Parts: sequence; structure tokens; C-alpha cells
Amino acid sequence: MPTKEHQRLDEATKLGWRYWGPYLSERQWGTVREDYSDNGDAWNYFTHDQARSRAYHWGEDGLAGICDAHGVLCFALALWNGRDPILKERLFGLANSEGNHGEDVKECYFYLDSTPTHSYMKYLYKYPQSAYPYDNLVETNRRRGKHEAEYELLDTGVFDENRYFDVFVEYAKASSEDVLVRITLCNRGPDDAPLHVLPHLWFRNTWSWAGGGSRPALTALPEQDGTHIINAHHTDAFFQEMVSDHYLYIEGAAGLLFTENDTNHARLFGGVNASPFVKDGINDHIIHGKADVINPAGTGTKAAAHYQLQVPAGGEQVIRLRLTSSAPGQLAKPFRDFEKIMATRLKEADEFYDSITPATVKQHSDRASILRQALAGMLWTKQYFYFDLDVWLREHRIDPTSPPSQRPRFRNDEWSHMYNDDIISMPDKWEYPWYAAWDLGFHTIALGIVDPEFAKQQLDLMLRNDYQHPNGQIPAYEWNFGDVNPPVHAWATIQLFQFEEAREGKGDLEYLKFAFCKLLANFTWWINRKDRDGNNCFEGGFLGLDNIGIFDRSSQLPTGGFLDQADGTAWMVFYSQQMLRIAVELALHEPLYEEFAAKFFEHTIRIAGAMDRVGNNLDEMWDEDDGFFYDVLRLPDGSAMRLKVRSMVGLLPLAAVAVFEDDVFAKLPRFADHAKEFIRRHPALCANVHLPTIPGVAGRHMVAILPENKLRRVLARMLDESEFFSPYGLRALSRVHLDQPYVFHHAGEDYQVGYVPGDSDSGMFGGNSNWRGPVWMPVNYLIYTSLFRLYAFYGDDFKVECPTGSGNLMTLFEIAQELGERLIRLFQQDEHGRRPWHGAETRFQEDPHWRDLLWFHEYFHGDHGAGIGANHQTGWTGVIARVIQLNAKLTREMLLTAGAGALAAKQVGSR
Repeated sequence: MPTKEHQRLDEATKLGWRYWGPYLSERQWGTVREDYSDNGDAWNYFTHDQARSRAYHWGEDGLAGICDAHGVLCFALALWNGRDPILKERLFGLANSEGNHGEDVKECYFYLDSTPTHSYMKYLYKYPQSAYPYDNLVETNRRRGKHEAEYELLDTGVFDENRYFDVFVEYAKASSEDVLVRITLCNRGPDDAPLHVLPHLWFRNTWSWAGGGSRPALTALPEQDGTHIINAHHTDAFFQEMVSDHYLYIEGAAGLLFTENDTNHARLFGGVNASPFVKDGINDHIIHGKADVINPAGTGTKAAAHYQLQVPAGGEQVIRLRLTSSAPGQLAKPFRDFEKIMATRLKEADEFYDSITPATVKQHSDRASILRQALAGMLWTKQYFYFDLDVWLREHRIDPTSPPSQRPRFRNDEWSHMYNDDIISMPDKWEYPWYAAWDLGFHTIALGIVDPEFAKQQLDLMLRNDYQHPNGQIPAYEWNFGDVNPPVHAWATIQLFQFEEAREGKGDLEYLKFAFCKLLANFTWWINRKDRDGNNCFEGGFLGLDNIGIFDRSSQLPTGGFLDQADGTAWMVFYSQQMLRIAVELALHEPLYEEFAAKFFEHTIRIAGAMDRVGNNLDEMWDEDDGFFYDVLRLPDGSAMRLKVRSMVGLLPLAAVAVFEDDVFAKLPRFADHAKEFIRRHPALCANVHLPTIPGVAGRHMVAILPENKLRRVLARMLDESEFFSPYGLRALSRVHLDQPYVFHHAGEDYQVGYVPGDSDSGMFGGNSNWRGPVWMPVNYLIYTSLFRLYAFYGDDFKVECPTGSGNLMTLFEIAQELGERLIRLFQQDEHGRRPWHGAETRFQEDPHWRDLLWFHEYFHGDHGAGIGANHQTGWTGVIARVIQLNAKLTREMLLTAGAGALAAKQVGSR
């Protein structure tokens, strides 16, 4: 039976249940959008120190905040412990040049809960009672080298003796335009402690920019039974259509403070302010006691309620607010039903998650908590993203319509068509407060559990004309939209289609047609732009794998020449297979698509065949002696050589697996005839790949890069614990390179790749990302699910040693389950109550106020599983929720009888 939250999802578009949400960024400063420098140095052009005083153009940021779907009206929390030099209005972190491993947020905060419509949300921020160590964090990290650990907030001692506050922020919607806010402040320390709490309401500054309209107003209304009220009113009709009048009801505050969300030119640039009321006015009033920076008229565009609390040792205080479109005359008692609504929404959230959590997972409360927190993180990291490239370029004195030869090159100057004004799933709202195309593909797999429609909308966004380039390229990420991400969009598309088909009994064919048509243009872009010689061997640059190779693959090679990339080529086989799967699905309903099925069957075989041609050739990616795939370096003199780095580059061909049920070819006779004829005419192309003519379990057909003999050899490498198979998933680089680094000599210089299980020891790609040893969830997930598909074809007769050398033979199903368990083990308590991702941090391991809190890191240490990189990149790490579901629900019998259909069915939430 559908839960109340499922009913809200069904009503979401009509009734606007998603209109208010956690769409406020956690870092707007230091982003490309706010960068108006001449040298493109976004981090130093707009710094954290400037953020409290400088109005943003394209977005806003805040602590534990929410906003409307266009980021016009924003609400967030500010705190002051009486010792900090500034209000805690936003999360602090290091700029790229300040951290020894690049940018890094230096705060302790956690996304605890959220429903997909954000009818209930919960967030935790841990706020020290001593002065926040801003300078200490910057100076200490700046002194540390690439080989040293990062200096974290916990290392500074500010949480010693538990002298901190747990600040819980909960939101519950009474209706789509009525949001209740409860802030619970818990003193974990041994002494009573003072705390200033300042919930903020403000308008994004649109009025200072061309075409931004008139200035809105926040105005204090007469108190009502001891309740302060702020009216938010926009005077511009355009914005009134987005956000109608709203009212913030504030229970029990000491008073209200008003200023303007305008830049303090005097502080930042030595200029003259139009009025004394500027963005940092509330900060200066609280911290420095300035009275003339607050508007006594009780009006402005930025306002805060001011609570001055004394929180008892071990005790708590509660603050309640309500942001609603109901005027005082309509809502006489704004807090009368407050606790009842809050309790109801929490109960409904429990019922919703109960409905999507497998029964065996519910019996394992720790796993159920991991699943729920992973999905909460996915839902909290939605963000309003606004960027008009044409306007932005013109503001930088770049005319996008002028011939390229007559204008200077500038960041993203070829993307002037882009106009982004949407809620988008972000990799991380602090370190990566901008969308990334291949990250987004994985986000939708996790989001599809809780909000399938939103997941589909996210994939559709990247294919819309105001995102996708006219030449067919999908935008990569804000720093360089023209960079190349792995092409996972088609895979995510057919996955979501199958999830919906399993859940509803039928899939959305119109959605599939739209995606297929737009992906045709993108696939063609790849074929035309990234296959230099037309030989079906692909480049692509870094392809999301940052420093995995010996060279920066997005730059000109020091040797000259270019790379035929094993990962780029495997990705293109994978892409072509997914297009084939989509074309087959559409052809089963409309015969027209049989021609496209034939097209992508040909592409798949041609590209896969190019990875290993007939004979033992030194210029191809497959190495027969090693039983592994490598990149090929093609030199200017025409010679070529394999770069024998054993890495994820050589494992990705395992993901390129497409399995079809036995009746597909019978239902599509034209496609079947074409495929047979193509195979007959091209024996050399087909010699070293797995063909659909070889029958599998239940008469299934499979198209894959790896035929059985190669599959066994690559699996032997992958499942070797001294190489890729760590206790916590698959390493990105074989551990064999710990003692045997790969060294390439050229022009008197050595280029080297060694096994680095943790933070990067290289400055390549900023140094804040590492593919030379850690475990990365997205590629693990692709290989994990491909093992199930391979099992659906091979069945129980195919077994290999797992781990390699153990003598223990396993089926591919059992290997997939084992890999899944190792990934889950990253977050799960072991027999000693320790979670590997916490590493050596004892507070996280032992303290009852910390040990059940989870961060879903960007990647994980290849030997002991500690979380590394962005703390909150729940985006693709959130697919651990899918892994928990599959390992609990999928059985070998399901795969043997239903194949890929079972895999899809067991990945969807129940209704």
C-alpha cells in the first residue's frame, strides 16, 4: 500500500510539494559563476573571508538552509559562541591552494534524514564552544606536504572534553507552502555555555544586476501573542510569480535584526556604501556591537531573529519557527499544531523508508541506517543552480557572437548557449557545488529508489537544448564544460526505464525515445571527436579518472603523439551497448528502431574488436602475456607501445556486458538477420569478442568485450587480494605497483605511477583526487552489477577462484555478493563496533554522539577503507543504498529465471 510520502510524490508536480527544499548551496564563494577575475582564479577572486560582506550574483549559500526552487527567498541558520571572530553563517573550508590535497571543507555536519518531497528533513551541525580555529587550519594545512595527512577540525582539539553543541535542524511541511522549523541545541559539555542563535531569512540579490528587477522587502510586522513575524514581499511581478508573499513566524526570540543583502564596498574595496546597511551588518552588530549597521525601521532584504541562550551542561534548548504563505489573519496560532505536524511527518518518513528497505535489512538495524543516511545525503545535496553563460561571458567582455579568431580564449566561451535555472543533484554542495555529468548518472541510480520522477528529470536536463551543446556534447562540469566525462548517461537512462517497468508494470517509452534521440547526437560527437584515426580506438582525456595514468591525459603529452585509451574505448563499447539496449527496447514497440539496433550492434562489435585484433599486435590494448588491457601510446614516428600500468583502465571492459533474453532475436527478425550477416562478413572483427551467437542460460544472448577465456584471466587479476581485491572493494590501481612502480623514461625524465592507497601524492588535477589505489564506489558499482549480468548468462557452471589463489571456487553471483559485502563493510560496524570509513579517529568509533553518524566520502583508502576526499560526496557513493538492496533481495534463482529483469526488479523501492 502506498505510504503518505508516496502519495505526496504522486501529487508533487500538481501541488508543488518539491517547491521548497534544501536547495541552498553550502559554498557559493570560490565558484566559477562568481569569478569575474581576468585570470580565472575563482578561489582567490571571491574568498570565504569576503563571503559575509559580498553579495553573490548567481546563487546563495548558508548553514543547514532551504530555499524555493528558484533560490529567490532563502532561510538558513547562523550561530555565535561568543568567541568566534565572525558569525558562523556558512561552512568553512580550504581553497584549492590552501590544502595539501586541494580544497576541503573543515566542518563536522551530517545529513541525517530526508523524504524525497522534503516533507521531513533533519540535519546535524557540531559547533565548538571554543573559538573556531580558522587560522590554525589554514596555516597547518598549508605547511603540510602531499605525503602528509590532512589536518582536520577534529585534530585541532576544539571538541575535547565534549565542549561543543549538537545543533539539530529539522524541517517539516504542513503543506507545500508551509514549512515548520525546529532547532534543537544540545550542550555536550560539562559546563553551562552561552550560544547566540540567529535564524536568517533573506532575498538573493537580483536587483544589483542588469535586468534583475526592483528591490524586494523583508518587513517586521506587529508581534502576535509574543511571536515575531517577518513579511517577505517581492515588489517585482516577475519574482512574485516565483515566490508569493511569505511570513516567518518566530517563537520567543529576543528581537529582530534587519540589513540589506548588498556588498560592503567600504570593507572590501575601500569604496563608499550607498547605505550603512550591508550584507555583513548583522555580523558586525553581534560580533562588534555596532548599532548603526542595523536598520531601526525594521525592514531590509536580509533579516535575522536573535536568540541569546544559556544552554545547561548536558541539556538542550529548542527554537521553533514557521515559514508559510499564510498571513497572520489566516494563521492565528502558528505553533498550536507544530509538534503534532512534526511528529506526523517523522512517522510518515519512517513508514516511507520502511517500505523501501528489504526485510532482511530491517533485521540488521545498522544496515538499515546506512541505507537511510545514504539516501538522506542524496536528497540533501540537491541544489538550485543558476548560470546564464551568454550573460556571464558578456559581463567578462567576451562577445560570444564574434568569430573565435577575433576574441581571446576564455573559460567555457564555446558554451554561450547554456542557460541553467534548475534544481540539480550535486556531487557535494561544498567541494563540488556544481553538477558533473558522469556523477549525475550514478546519482540517478540511487535517487531512483526514492524519487524516480526526479531522477528522470535529472537525466533529461543534460539532454535539453539549453544544456547539451549544439554539436552533441554533454556538459562536463562548471570549471570546464567542454571536458570529457565517461559516457554513462545512456546506461542510467535504460536503468531508470527498467526500474520503472519493474515497479509500475510498464516503462515510460516517451522518455526513452526523447533520451535516445538526444543521445544519438552525443554518441555521434564521440565518434567524430574522440576517434582520431577512425579506427574505433578512443581518446577522451582524463575521463573522470584524474591522475590514473603516468601523464595528464587532458593535456598535450610530453612525448608528442597521443593515447589510445583502454578506458575510453571500453567506455565507448559500454555506451554503444546501452544504446543497443535502448534501441532493442524501442524496436519491440516500434519496428522503425530495428535499424538503430543494427547500427549499435555494429558499433559495439567494431569498437570491441579494435581492442584486440587478430594476431599478437604490439599496438593494441590487449596484452596476451599479461591477460590485461592497457593504454597504448602512439608516438609521432608512427610507433606504438602499451603503457603497462595495471589499473581500473584495464578492468572497465568487465562493465561492458549486455545480455538479451532468448526471444529478442525472434521478435526482431530484421535486426537478427542483420547481426548474423555482419558477423559472417567480419570474422576478424568478431574473433576476440563475445558474440550473441553463443547461447547461455535459458537461451540468452550476450554481447561483451571479454569472451570466456579473457574473462577468466581478467577476473584472476581483479580478484587477487595482492592486486585489486581489497577488503573494501576494488582498488583503482593494482597493489603490485607498491613495490613495482611503473616507470616510463622519456627525454631524460622519468614518469612514474606507484600504488598510493590514500590521498594523492601528486599535484595532477589539483591534488585533491586520487585514482592510484583507493576504492571508488561508481566503478565498483558498474563492475558489481555486471557480475550479476554475467551470471545471468553463464549460470552455475562458470566458477573461478575467489580470492585468487585461495582454492575457493565461486560462481559469478557469489563473487558479486562478496564484492557487495566488501563495499558495505566500509560503513558497517565490525565485531568491535568500528566502522572502517572512520579510520583511526576514536571519537567516531567510540563516542555515542558520533559513532552512528556517517559520511559518504568521495573515495576510500585501498588498504584499510578510511574515507578520503570530499566528506559528503554522497552523490555517487550513495549507490551503496542500491548495493544494500541488491545483496539483500537478489537471489541466484531470480537471475537464472528472469535475468536482467530480476536485476532491475530488485533495485526498485516497493510501493
